[in-house]
Amino acid sequence: MTSPLTATAALVTGASSGIGRATALELARLGSSVAVVARRLDRLDTLVAEITDAGGTALAISADVSERDQAEQAVSTAVEHFGRLDILVNNAGLMLLGRVCDVDVDEWDQMIAINQKGLLYTTHAAVPHLLDAAKDGPRQVADIVNISSLAGRTTFPTSGVYSMTKFGVNGFSEALRQELAPDHVRVGVLEPGKVDTELDSHNNAEILADIEKNFGGFTMLDPHDIADGVAYMVTRPAHAAIGELWVMPTAQA
Repeated sequence: MTSPLTATAALVTGASSGIGRATALELARLGSSVAVVARRLDRLDTLVAEITDAGGTALAISADVSERDQAEQAVSTAVEHFGRLDILVNNAGLMLLGRVCDVDVDEWDQMIAINQKGLLYTTHAAVPHLLDAAKDGPRQVADIVNISSLAGRTTFPTSGVYSMTKFGVNGFSEALRQELAPDHVRVGVLEPGKVDTELDSHNNAEILADIEKNFGGFTMLDPHDIADGVAYMVTRPAHAAIGELWVMPTAQA
């Protein structure tokens, strides 16, 4: 029996841990060749070995997608290696929380660079190849999935700039969806609630204590829950598109 993503190629950013890692594993399980992109090459090599050992195909690409030349080169390397690109998952992200009056402004620059510029650079480089895949590939469709956040739907004290970046991702995704839909490139945004990943770990002790107070009492999502959502979005038949998917812990609903 043919897997639903057989003969496709995908690129996943932020693939060294958490949602990106789980998504790469799931897309490979479904038959896609996967380029995994992040800065930590040692972790990518371990992921590639895991995918290969399970019978899949993967390529590790060390890159900081917030740097335009590195994002463009990552896409070029993936296309040169696999000969095509059918799926892009923009997952790389950073969450640094803090009150506007207290925060280090350099942290804002870091979030904007990764959460927005990295997504823009990678998407811009990938779109021509996705258009080719949709036109000439056996599926007659290609996919972009942008990982946003519930913080892109609502906000709270300390999340101002993080929310700004994710509201921006949602707005960009909607405009791009309308631009590319006529050419059968589907653009969807997936907004996770609280997921058990390393995302919190870059924050200071006070913020971590607040996170524990607010979220420590219920079962968080596992990264594979989000990977399952990505897989659902990219395996719909060519005539069906998922523009937005909102996934959260039941206790957070």
